[in-house]
Amino acid sequence: MAAKNEAVKTEAVVDTPAAEEKTAPKKDAGKKAPAKKPAAKKTEIVTEKEEAPKKAPAKKTVKNDVQPDTTVTVQFQGKDIVTAQVVEAAKKAFAEANPDVEIKTIDVYVKPDENVAYYAVNGEGSGDYKVEL
Repeated sequence: MAAKNEAVKTEAVVDTPAAEEKTAPKKDAGKKAPAKKPAAKKTEIVTEKEEAPKKAPAKKTVKNDVQPDTTVTVQFQGKDIVTAQVVEAAKKAFAEANPDVEIKTIDVYVKPDENVAYYAVNGEGSGDYKVEL
């Protein structure tokens, strides 16, 4: 009975036509049939990559690098002080007093209680560097 189980297992595992020819009994035992070679599996070797059809590039959302118009206004004891105007006044006052010096950096310190803005140009400040508000 063990031999039957093995045969069943072998037949269940075999699934290719070439393998069936080897295990199946021959119909004509008297005639000699030419030996058949097992069918070769077709394999395709691709040596070059096939290019996919070119697609139109997806539209990209571009962030706007332009800064929005901004106004900063300091309100103190009934006064409105627009900071951009204070910076421009400080640049103008320094340029008039020092026409030969290039302004690389400017720092402005607004003191609304004194009604004055002090500034430092290129890291240097002075008590004379002030703008009346």
